Amino acid sequence: MLKVSGLACSRGERRLFADVGFSLETGEWLHVQGANGAGKTSMMRLLVGLSPADAGEIHWRGEPAPSLEFRRDLVYLGHHAAVKEDLTPLENLRLAAALDGISLDERAALAALIRLGLRGREDLPVRVLSAGQKRRVLLARLLTRPAVLWVLDEAFNALDVGAVQLLGELIAEHLAAGGMAVLTSHQPLPVPGGKALVL
Repeated sequence: MLKVSGLACSRGERRLFADVGFSLETGEWLHVQGANGAGKTSMMRLLVGLSPADAGEIHWRGEPAPSLEFRRDLVYLGHHAAVKEDLTPLENLRLAAALDGISLDERAALAALIRLGLRGREDLPVRVLSAGQKRRVLLARLLTRPAVLWVLDEAFNALDVGAVQLLGELIAEHLAAGGMAVLTSHQPLPVPGGKALVL
């Protein structure tokens, strides 16, 4: 369903990677590994259409990506906690849904925040939350944004042990339901189930 071939990327005069290729089907996930500066984030940005590649092709459901269908089927979470500091977690979730053109009622948004361990913090300004709690606000989008493909760049950063396990469970549930994921991380990933590929 997702096929990448011959992908290459440079930053200035430096070639970060070349001739990268892989394919993912439902129930499969890819762990992108590499040292700092190896180009993991650059590859994720190419994959979701935020940056142009030097070379290569990306196809989604047999069609060139990015396409409108690809964007509908995708949720991308970067390694920065992209949340509005002056809004509450609840407001952040509902704003993100509105920007995606999705109707999200308050009950569903609250359920996602509670599942991510933010009960009692849903109405606080995000600026007063810890780095790990801000990451949880961002991750709650995984439960409120229907998408087949999850592209998660350093999603486990700033999370405590319990949150790392919870995110692993969420990814496993997503794969079991026919989803797929591309992940970067510097640590072993606690994702039970699904077919794992490593790049």
